[in-house]
Amino acid sequence: MPLAVLGMFAILAPIVAAVVPSSAVIRVDRCVTRDSKGKCTKSVEKPMEAALVPADAEPVEPRLVVNGATTYPSKGEIYFVTIREPKTTVLDWIAIRSNPAARDMTHQEKFGNQSEQQLLQAGQRQMTGAKDRATYVALKAAGYPVTRKEGPIVVDYTVCLKSNPEGTKCLQEAPASQVLQPDDEITAVNGTPTPTLADLPPVLAKVKAGDLVDISFTRGTKKMTGRVQTVSAQGEATPRTIIGFAPVDTTTVVLPKGLDVEFETEGIGGPSAGTAFTLTLIDQLTPGDLMGPQKVAVTGEIDIDGNVGAIGGLNSKASAVMQVGVKYFLVPASQPATGPDSIAAARKAVGDKVTIIPIATLADALRVLRTLGGDALPPAATPDTATVTTG
Repeated sequence: MPLAVLGMFAILAPIVAAVVPSSAVIRVDRCVTRDSKGKCTKSVEKPMEAALVPADAEPVEPRLVVNGATTYPSKGEIYFVTIREPKTTVLDWIAIRSNPAARDMTHQEKFGNQSEQQLLQAGQRQMTGAKDRATYVALKAAGYPVTRKEGPIVVDYTVCLKSNPEGTKCLQEAPASQVLQPDDEITAVNGTPTPTLADLPPVLAKVKAGDLVDISFTRGTKKMTGRVQTVSAQGEATPRTIIGFAPVDTTTVVLPKGLDVEFETEGIGGPSAGTAFTLTLIDQLTPGDLMGPQKVAVTGEIDIDGNVGAIGGLNSKASAVMQVGVKYFLVPASQPATGPDSIAAARKAVGDKVTIIPIATLADALRVLRTLGGDALPPAATPDTATVTTG
């Protein structure tokens, strides 16, 4: 009888573990107070709701379409890398708890103060901005006449004035959160039209932090108004009054006439593929082969000046690179010094199977690719010599 019971338990336990949500059973420690030396002095247990795990690494080139310009074949390939944040069961927790390429997540760590739909929309906006910046930086490097056009002021999220010591929970949002929502488009402040973000600072320069301002905005197709208490920008040496929101990057790239560039990114969110997109487009538009014969994975945001910014999920992304057999992985040098997003954590996840190389700028990336056998970037063509066919 005991053996039968044990046998039945052995059969049923994995089935139950595979369907019971981890949040119902599993609690994870999160530090809420640290001393002056950074040592945790108080922690709390929170339900584990999701996990951050590797997804895939795939070549950018098949997702890139260029029309109206001469393109050049390449032997090597640039890969971009993705991760997933699925909800988890108890069985998932058992599988990832000792995996250096995965991490558990609480509801707050996954969603912050956003709904699942808002999080998805934010990721799509970030990807759109990443593609535009990549196109702009790549075309400039390849010598094409390209400019940027300011777009409307769109709210991404309201800023947090005070968070817990771990930075995982907002304790006090800016007063703007009582009026504005993500995707609201601000059209005027104190009666002054603000068609672009550049029009906002002159209006706010006349306002003291703590003063109320009248805001006109649209939410979907509905025109609305509201009164918001302003705040002072945090972490800046010179005091500056702000409304209290982070804007969506709505600038667009103005391409030369006849040139069209498109990255296919359906179902992919976030800005971390920006540097990979940039390098692939440069390689397509210039003679030679930036990567030589190598397959090189790249992650990191890119700004319009070619600086490479830090990203999340680095240990999981390193594992995804290893799983597809790519040997080299270029990552942002500005990653945190410790924790799962550090370069050390990424190296621990892959051992000696992937060479992880930090880069801070596009110039760094191009230099590294040359050391791996790639061709040097030709001197930037002038607008007169860059080949653009008009339609």
